[in-house]
Amino acid sequence: MFISPMLLQRVDEPFDSADYITELKLDGIRLIYSVDDEGKVRLYTRHNNEVTSKFPELTNIGIPAGTVLDGELIVTDKDGKPDFEAMMNRFVSERNSTPPVSFVAFDVIKYNNERVTASTLLDRKDLLADIIKHDSEQLSKVQYITGMGRAYFDVVRDQSLEGIVLKRKDSRYQVGKRSSDWLKVINYQYTEVFITGYRKKEFGLLLTDLEGKNVGVMELGVSQHAKECISNAAILDENENFRFIEPLKCRAKFRHYTKAGLLRLPSFVEWT
Repeated sequence: MFISPMLLQRVDEPFDSADYITELKLDGIRLIYSVDDEGKVRLYTRHNNEVTSKFPELTNIGIPAGTVLDGELIVTDKDGKPDFEAMMNRFVSERNSTPPVSFVAFDVIKYNNERVTASTLLDRKDLLADIIKHDSEQLSKVQYITGMGRAYFDVVRDQSLEGIVLKRKDSRYQVGKRSSDWLKVINYQYTEVFITGYRKKEFGLLLTDLEGKNVGVMELGVSQHAKECISNAAILDENENFRFIEPLKCRAKFRHYTKAGLLRLPSFVEWT
């Protein structure tokens, strides 16, 4: 059974509050883990795509019948950190069973064939601890602390992890909704880049670093005013797909550098 997951609302800064718990934001793929009343396991992405056949190693990990869990599917690197690129490589592979994946649960939506969405978050966390009594490489549960959002985020930033999640202790599980009860703070990095061109069809800006090396394509955060500035820039050359312009310097934020040296999800911040 697919149940649309509760979504996170983004905030710019972490905060400290005893009314919230703080968790690590895992860099992977959101996964709804469903076991029907006959014990049949089905795995779904947040967009209701069934992916059970891609991850056969997760179909017999001891989750009881009549249970639906919410969590993250991850692959870890040699340092034990989530590796999003490795996760995506495994996700798009048709028959590959490596690298191994882990399902890290952070909430319970259904138990004993009954929805528990009206229970408080802390009550659902207690239930999750009963369901997953012992963590393993394939199955574990997210650890959390009360409050201390700022200090936790400092550690996340020092370790170059994706971010943190702040959740109100008494929050109910709001199926398919984005709520201020669940907040995410992303550990963005910032850099200066040149916009050197743009796609002719779907929107996308070509980026280089200050030494002229390609660092990817920007699609996010570009205001209408910025688009007008780019469209008015002098055109140096073009081909079937791109127009190349006099470079324009700007500041961009992004998640991290990919293994190929590209900016992951770059977003326009300001002109420099």
